[in-house]
Amino acid sequence: MPSKDQLFGKEGESLAVLYLKKHGYKIIEQNYRTKLGEIDIIAKEKNTLVFVEVKSRNTGHFGSPKYAITPKKMRKISMVALYFLKETKQSGVKARFDVVSISPGEKEPEIEIIKNAFDLAYG
Repeated sequence: MPSKDQLFGKEGESLAVLYLKKHGYKIIEQNYRTKLGEIDIIAKEKNTLVFVEVKSRNTGHFGSPKYAITPKKMRKISMVALYFLKETKQSGVKARFDVVSISPGEKEPEIEIIKNAFDLAYG
């Protein structure tokens, strides 16, 4: 049985997918998992492959969720993205890393897409 945090995370990812679609992204894959780690959403926006990390918080006590991505997490996402590109033979494709930040709002959650949130991170 999923934990409360896992259910909250899944809900955040569902909101992110709807929001990305509304903003012209085509969803290719969700929860892409490898032995190296996971990418929440892989999408395409125009001619760019986009690796999306979803960060959501149900309280504002710890600041915006967009600031919760550590250098370690960036490296892990980068490794998984490179693995995906190699496995799907798309090494030459234009790609970037976006973050979808979901925070509590007055009536509705506040959702923000941060394009090019970080660069490919090594080592």
